[in-house]
Amino acid sequence: MSAQRAMEARKEADKLACIAWSQRMLGFRGPAQPSPTLGDALNAGFRYLEVRCAGCELHSTVDLTTVRRPKETTPIHELERRMACKDCSRMRGYRYKRGQLVALRQTPISASDPPSVWWPGER
Repeated sequence: MSAQRAMEARKEADKLACIAWSQRMLGFRGPAQPSPTLGDALNAGFRYLEVRCAGCELHSTVDLTTVRRPKETTPIHELERRMACKDCSRMRGYRYKRGQLVALRQTPISASDPPSVWWPGER
């Protein structure tokens, strides 16, 4: 019984940490550090990471279950340096890294669930 309560408390703590990080990213555009780990985000039900390209302003989501990094030890902010825009890279002819982390999401971007907007200073 106590193991079940501990598991539920851990899940709630992970959920609150992911929500706090997402609100900090949306409200102040960072800082991305410290961030929850991949395992914490997946445990809390946040399966997708929303990323924005600074060059073409394309919003996309990355499925965190497909990331080939250690889930328990890899913070989400470490993924930022590995993000590259496919459209910008194709246009330039080399891998072009200008990804900005936006927020953690439970669902991917779709017509019914549009990309997140940054609060202050949004055009």
